Amino acid sequence: MSRADRPSPLRVAVIPDSFKGTLDARRVATAIADGVRRAAGEAQQDIIVDELPFADGGEGTLDAVLAAWGTSAQSCTTTDAIGRPCNAEYAVSADGRIGLIEAAQANGLAAVSDVPLRAAEATTRGVGTLVRAALDEGVDEILLTIGGSATTDAGTGLLRELGARFFDVNGVELPDGGGSLLNLATIDLSGIDPRVRDVTWRIATDVTNPLTGPQGAAHVFGPQKGAALEDVEHLDRCLKHLAEVVAESGGKSLDGVAGLGAAGGLGALLYAFFTVELVPGWEMVSDALGAAEKIGQADLVFTGEGRFDTQSLDGKVIHGVRQLTAETTPMIVLAGQVAVDAEALQASGVTAAFSIGRGPGTLEETAPHTAENLTWTAYQVARLLLTP
Repeated sequence: MSRADRPSPLRVAVIPDSFKGTLDARRVATAIADGVRRAAGEAQQDIIVDELPFADGGEGTLDAVLAAWGTSAQSCTTTDAIGRPCNAEYAVSADGRIGLIEAAQANGLAAVSDVPLRAAEATTRGVGTLVRAALDEGVDEILLTIGGSATTDAGTGLLRELGARFFDVNGVELPDGGGSLLNLATIDLSGIDPRVRDVTWRIATDVTNPLTGPQGAAHVFGPQKGAALEDVEHLDRCLKHLAEVVAESGGKSLDGVAGLGAAGGLGALLYAFFTVELVPGWEMVSDALGAAEKIGQADLVFTGEGRFDTQSLDGKVIHGVRQLTAETTPMIVLAGQVAVDAEALQASGVTAAFSIGRGPGTLEETAPHTAENLTWTAYQVARLLLTP
């Protein structure tokens, strides 16, 4: 890129995911931007760097959105997936219209990893408490991100906390958890908080799995939540039965709907009975952050995550950034590990990908140096692109 070819000032968008377990997205963006600015200074290139920490609707989404909205997290006392009290946070936009809830704050797998996992009993009740807190703020739209869950209850716990009731054929209320849903006979929404119907829901999913079947919530995600083979089969039957009862109760069909298998079907009942839009997680975050405008103005885009592999190109942050980046705009990926081959890289539309490793070492050895390695690698790449 010769100086004559470069606009002045050059506009660079830095829009990375977090490096999970090492650096959050904000610190990743700052580290990359520092390297780019240093190279631009040496090349005497005027530059504007837009730092935009990003996320795909999973871990880190709340922090990314708070940074973009310029608001502080709201705190709420709720319960985790096995009913233990815990503290959680949510976000409200500066104008008070939009609430963002990262469901894993209340039903996350990591929060219950200290005890044997109980896949059939785990509940989303705590997420319902967060929803109520956001509704109490007066929001008229709720953005719900649902990755990283310990639950497979199809969102029954969430709705229980907001006034719904679930009965067996004898009129006995079912216990919490997806494992009881095979006995479901009646869904009673008469006591539901009316605000649940009044708000618009957007639910972020980073997978396309349906609710049931071989690619459904129980079979694909149940084992990581502690479900043995017999538990997986039972939970899948429970979810299938739930879908049948929903259809008999006048709800929208849940069969084969892409994305409803995410987070143990957390969004299934909301989708069935209320005004809900299912969207890719990166798309929801992009809208909340105004990312399309920032990337659209850029002459050069940097993104990244801890490991760049084929999953990165299927609904994750790098995929989303690629969708928002013009084909003529160079897009650079920086990652702790690059695990895509040349053919996959070319097909992805990514211009180039670089590992930030500066020598052999274990993750434990290199993790403390992630920020400085990001800055160094971004500096080297920017020098290559900006030096006359």
